[in-house]
Amino acid sequence: MKVQISKWGNSAAVRLPKVVLDQLGLAPGAEVELVVKEGAIRMTATAGTTPLTLAELVRSMDEAGPEGQSPTVDWGADRGSEIIDDGYTSPVHPKPAVRGKTRAS
Repeated sequence: MKVQISKWGNSAAVRLPKVVLDQLGLAPGAEVELVVKEGAIRMTATAGTTPLTLAELVRSMDEAGPEGQSPTVDWGADRGSEIIDDGYTSPVHPKPAVRGKTRAS
């Protein structure tokens, strides 16, 4: 079966026909392993992974402990369109007006 290599941003892509995806049990977003050997490309379906639940993500963060946390970065005071009234920031700035009305939170 011949397929065409297409441009995709700064990369290239090969479109896989539906029949090939069905035969391999793959769907868009599936992960595959690519190996280049002796001038050939070999694509192998990897074992399926299931997305983590929120509870599993939180548990993994707790297991990492404080040393696994990213440092907090202070980018300075909000300015211009960066001002967000989301309940987490200081209510120093008034809510921006939208067509003569105040934005709802």
